[in-house]
Amino acid sequence: MTPSTGKVPVWDRFVRVFHWSLVASFTTAYVYTEHIGLVHKGAGYLALALIAARCVWGFIAPSPHARFASFVPTPRRLWAYLSQLARGREPRHLGHNPAGAVMIIYLLCATTLIGVTGFLMTTDAFWGNELVETLHVTTVDVTLIAIAVHVAANLYESLRHRDNMFKAMVTGEKNAPAETRPH
Repeated sequence: MTPSTGKVPVWDRFVRVFHWSLVASFTTAYVYTEHIGLVHKGAGYLALALIAARCVWGFIAPSPHARFASFVPTPRRLWAYLSQLARGREPRHLGHNPAGAVMIIYLLCATTLIGVTGFLMTTDAFWGNELVETLHVTTVDVTLIAIAVHVAANLYESLRHRDNMFKAMVTGEKNAPAETRPH
């Protein structure tokens, strides 16, 4: 903790660069769908490479908040958190809360599926395959909804717990827990 600011480091540089790079690559691929060419494909391949790197980092990161083992919830822990959330009594989490962790896992998996199906559509075996194309497009559509929910949940969390989640994903710091803040 930095005593003068009452902030604690949470998101390491790798996680923050990964996050914003994935946002940029997904957005670029989405915007450049009219003429599916080098930019669209390149952004998709970049997203896959970023996710592969994040998966490795999720197991070897020195920062506990970056490791999957520290934030992927059990079904019981997720249900308990959702029950508390429904009653407006959810606790603040320094790292990902259980619902946020599930969203992160979904976004990683869905973006991987989008990238893999996009790649498959460039191969001789799946060129023009309607099932693969439908899976690709439908997963993009569902992921856009999930992204909107993700942004809304971060806005809610920012207001509810008075901790700017968007700023934290830029600076890597969040407010220290109340019991550890200087008085």
